[in-house]
Amino acid sequence: MNREQVIVRTSIIGILANVLLAAFKAAVGVLSGSIAIVLDAVNNLSDALSSIITIIGTRLAGKKPDKKHPYGHGRIEIITAVVISVIVLYAGVTSFGESVKKIIHPVTPDYSVPALVIIAVAVVVKILLGQYVKATGEKVKSDSLIASGEDARLDAVISASTLVAAIIYLLSHLSLEAWLGAVISIIIIKSGVEMLRGSVSQIVGERMDSELTKAIQQTILTFPDVSGAYDLILHDYGPNTVIGSVHIEVPETMGVTELARLERQITEKVMKEHRVVLAGISVYVKTGLNSRSSLVMRRVRKIVMEHENVIQMHGFFLDEELKEMHFDIIIDFDQKNRIEEYRQICSEVQQAFPEYRVTITLDADVSD
Repeated sequence: MNREQVIVRTSIIGILANVLLAAFKAAVGVLSGSIAIVLDAVNNLSDALSSIITIIGTRLAGKKPDKKHPYGHGRIEIITAVVISVIVLYAGVTSFGESVKKIIHPVTPDYSVPALVIIAVAVVVKILLGQYVKATGEKVKSDSLIASGEDARLDAVISASTLVAAIIYLLSHLSLEAWLGAVISIIIIKSGVEMLRGSVSQIVGERMDSELTKAIQQTILTFPDVSGAYDLILHDYGPNTVIGSVHIEVPETMGVTELARLERQITEKVMKEHRVVLAGISVYVKTGLNSRSSLVMRRVRKIVMEHENVIQMHGFFLDEELKEMHFDIIIDFDQKNRIEEYRQICSEVQQAFPEYRVTITLDADVSD
C-alpha cells in the first residue's frame, strides 16, 4: 500500500468514527439540554470534514509533475493543512458565540446514565483514534494526518472535561455547562491558531530538519577528496521531493574530469541514501597548507572568528594575479545587528590586507 492509499484509508476511518461520535453526542446533547455536548458533537463533524479535505488534498498532491509544475503538486498538502486550520478556527469561534449566549440565558441540563456512558466511550475512542491517526501521519510524513491526530487527542480531553462537569452537576446541581462550552471553544480556537501558524510557517519556508542536513553533509564528507561541505540549501516541494544545492571543498590540483566524476558520485549517493536531489554542486578550492593563500587565510580566519556571533567562515580564495580575496561568513540570526557586524568584519579585513580587494559574502544560516 503506497503513501496516498495509507492517508486515504486512515482519513476514511477518521470520518466514520467522527460521524458516529457526532451523531451520538448530538442526540445526547439535545435530549439532556447540554450545550457542551452539542458543541463537542459539532467539533466531531468538523473533524470529519477535515478528514474529507485531507483525502481531496492528498489526491491533488499526488498528481504527476507537468510542464507548469515540474516539481509536482506536493505542496498542496500544506494548503490542505491551512484549510483544516481555518475550519477548526471557525468552529471554535462559532462555538464560543453559542456558549456566551448560554451563559447570558442559561438552560438547566438533564443528564442520564446513557449520556454519561456515551461520553465516556467517546473519550476512549478519541484517544485511540488520535494515537492511530497521528502515528500514521508521522510514519508517512503527512502534516494533515498529524494535525488531525492531535486534534482528536484534544477532543478526548474536551470530552473528559464534559464528563467531569456532568458528574459535578449530578452531585452538587451546579451547572458549569455554558462556562465549560466557552472553555472548550477557547481550546479549539487556540488549536486552530497553532495549526494555522505552523502551516503558514511552512509556506514561508522553514529551516530544514537538522538531522537530515547533518546526515547529507556527513555522506558528502565520506568522499576522500572532499574536505568540506558548506551552504547546503534544500527546497521542500512536498513528500519525497526535496531538491538542493551544496558547495564542496576540493584540492586545487583536481582536474575537471575528476571533479565531474566526483560530483556525479556525490549526487547518486545522496539520492540513494537520503532521497534528496542535489541539482547543483559548486566548488571551493582548498590550497596547500604552506602556500601563500593558506597563510593569509589563517590570518583572516583569526580576525573573523574573534567576532563571537560568527558561526562559520568558508570558501576562501586568494587571487594573486588580480589581487582579490573572496570568502563567505555566516553570522548568527540571533545577532540583531548582523549587517553592522558584517560591515565591521569587511572593514577589519580590508585594513589588514590593503593590497587586496576584499569581497566577503554574508551567507544565511540555512542549515546545521
